[in-house]
Amino acid sequence: MKNILYIVTIAIFISFTSCKETKKAEEETSKMTEVMAIHDEVMPKMGTIGKLVGQLKPMADSLGSESVEAKAMKDLQEANRSMMDWMQEFGDRFDADEILNGKELTDEKKQWLEEEEEKVKQVKENINSSIANAEKILSK
Repeated sequence: MKNILYIVTIAIFISFTSCKETKKAEEETSKMTEVMAIHDEVMPKMGTIGKLVGQLKPMADSLGSESVEAKAMKDLQEANRSMMDWMQEFGDRFDADEILNGKELTDEKKQWLEEEEEKVKQVKENINSSIANAEKILSK
């Protein structure tokens, strides 16, 4: 009888432990999914950035580097560069299995993921604000 009670206790413990681990892995996968969703939301706007830079460049060249058009073009280029830099750094920190397949992250990488979420949110803000500003200038 003691053996059965011992086995049942161990089985319950293992069950709870595995549920906790599954929940942690799901939370990490969820956070990775959130970070990638932000990336996926703004990545298609990179083409818009290129188009707007092309439209602003002739104006910026003729009006000078201190013009509103030149500043808007520079902001677009910086937003583009920030996305490229973020993708490079993110790819250096995480491998494909971690990004695409939900591979469990080390404690250090969990912290990195939090940092990367903040960075990609800033990249999104830079992209959206620079596009909005350029479109406003071009609509005048």
